[in-house]
Amino acid sequence: MIRYVGSKRFLRGHLNQILKMEFVNANFPDSLSALDTHLSVRSYITDYKNNSHDLQVLKKVSQCNTSEFPHITRWARHVSSVSGTPGAMSPALAPTEPRTPEQMLAKKQLICRNLQETVGEDRLETILKERDVKIYWGTATTGKPHIAYFVPMIKLADFLKAGSEVTVLFADLHGYLDNMKAPWELLQLRAKYYEAVIKAMLKSLDVPLEKLKFVTGTDFQLSREYTLDVYRLSSVVTDHDARKAGAEVVKQVAHPLLSGLLYPGLQALDEEYLGVDAQFGGVDQRKIFMFAEKYLPLLGYKKRIHFMNAMIPGLTGDKMSSSEPDSKIDLIDPPSAVKKKINKAFCEPGNVTNNGLLSFSEYVIFPYLGEKEFEIKRKPEHGGDASYANFELLKEAYRTEAIYPLDLKNAVGGYINQLLAPIVKEFQSKELKKLSSQAYPVANTKGGKAAEPDRPVDISRVDIRVGKIIHIEPHPDADSLYVEKIDVGEAEPRTIISGLRNFVAQDKLDGALVAVVCNLKPANMRGIKSQGMLLCASDKDHTTVEVLTVAEGSKPGDRITSDMFTQAPDTQLNPKKKIFEKVQSDLTTNDSLEVTYKGELLRTSAGPILAPSLVKAAIR
Repeated sequence: MIRYVGSKRFLRGHLNQILKMEFVNANFPDSLSALDTHLSVRSYITDYKNNSHDLQVLKKVSQCNTSEFPHITRWARHVSSVSGTPGAMSPALAPTEPRTPEQMLAKKQLICRNLQETVGEDRLETILKERDVKIYWGTATTGKPHIAYFVPMIKLADFLKAGSEVTVLFADLHGYLDNMKAPWELLQLRAKYYEAVIKAMLKSLDVPLEKLKFVTGTDFQLSREYTLDVYRLSSVVTDHDARKAGAEVVKQVAHPLLSGLLYPGLQALDEEYLGVDAQFGGVDQRKIFMFAEKYLPLLGYKKRIHFMNAMIPGLTGDKMSSSEPDSKIDLIDPPSAVKKKINKAFCEPGNVTNNGLLSFSEYVIFPYLGEKEFEIKRKPEHGGDASYANFELLKEAYRTEAIYPLDLKNAVGGYINQLLAPIVKEFQSKELKKLSSQAYPVANTKGGKAAEPDRPVDISRVDIRVGKIIHIEPHPDADSLYVEKIDVGEAEPRTIISGLRNFVAQDKLDGALVAVVCNLKPANMRGIKSQGMLLCASDKDHTTVEVLTVAEGSKPGDRITSDMFTQAPDTQLNPKKKIFEKVQSDLTTNDSLEVTYKGELLRTSAGPILAPSLVKAAIR
């Protein structure tokens, strides 16, 4: 075992030896071993930051095989990233010949094609004049990837065709930090699953994998240098900015864990440690991207370019999400399952907005087809076959009802099955089946069905929070409904529909603090999606309805619960299980107008929840 070499002695001996060596046709294991030992307890050669010694040694070491020296590998990757100097672990893009304006414009157009937004376009143009751009796309290894992942895959193909160097980051640590969506013991397994499935997707699109670099987050995010920068970042970031940055991405709860606040900062630092010019993601990442633009320069790092894809609606009309089974098609779904889910998709005749099938056609199928036309097969009596050379023609045909929902569903389902066929085939192997079951274990009952979580139905499962009504107006299409904007402690207010128009005057509600159920599944109410429910007291005949009031001193976002039921609420209540309905039957007011659940008071930290005048009233 090699003894640690002190810094001064190291500089006089092995460091000077390394600096003088030419490294021609030979490696120097003794010196490399000493350097590896030195770096095992230090982040840099001679200081607490990158300096000229690091750059000199990096230039020499980059000519050696350092694969057996983990600390040199870590150090080289970091110094290469922060200095912009290519090292052993970070090869530079090949120098390019001077480009004509036409060549540069062609690359830029391909890189930016179909993006919803690009921040830093001037920086992109500056880089493209000199060389190709380095881009990374990251994905947290949480739920199983679904067909919406084809949207970023199509863009990765565009980046590669433009000559870009593309890194795919499997953000396993981020998945754990996001309210523990990925349990610690499953991090490595889920990262392997993601790598397998994303490689299969790219092969389905004929994207050559040799042009891509795959990195797992914990390969570098646990290094000394990265950890030090996390601490440096935490000393300048405000709680407000961390919450705001993660609002669209990190799971939002009334009392967030500190880990969720770290998430945006880590994603920003990844830009620096991966040594890239740009980060690519969905437009839901925009707040994190702007966070990175603001805070990386405060650490002495440069701003990156940010490319943003549109978010395509799921099959139900909302964002496609792993946590919403009805909104998505899994990558290993068989054709029968694809057909069943497609047939249930939200697809109104002539409706070209918030249409998941049309969006998937625009961002995946048309780029996948290339020069080929989008084909719809129909019997002659139903209009016969039709084909469309571009998306705008298909969109207009659907808007004017030249094609019908079933026509679109059948065509899109066919193309989806084409894309999934090689993936489904690849995942028939024993190795990948085993990996899938290990990464996403499912407890089974004797009957073979997934077991329900062993948790009783009680008030703790319902996410009831204090909300403040910041805007209210009559529903445009319903005489008995109000449309409210309610602040429940999140980055953006929620839209909530209530049936109070016949019971409570509008001016009595404007600005009021109310009790809101926040984990019901969003529901369309006369054309407007409601993201929660106001709790009210009602008499038996439902002729008198009163909005519940919260204790003075309560703030929007404060959780309302009972001292006897303190577990964390469900992320979203399953409407099929009727959990809220079962809890609701035990909610009532007592003789003191206090709201109770099974006799236990409901309260915030500031005090109890009350009805204005109704005793022994049901809570609806």
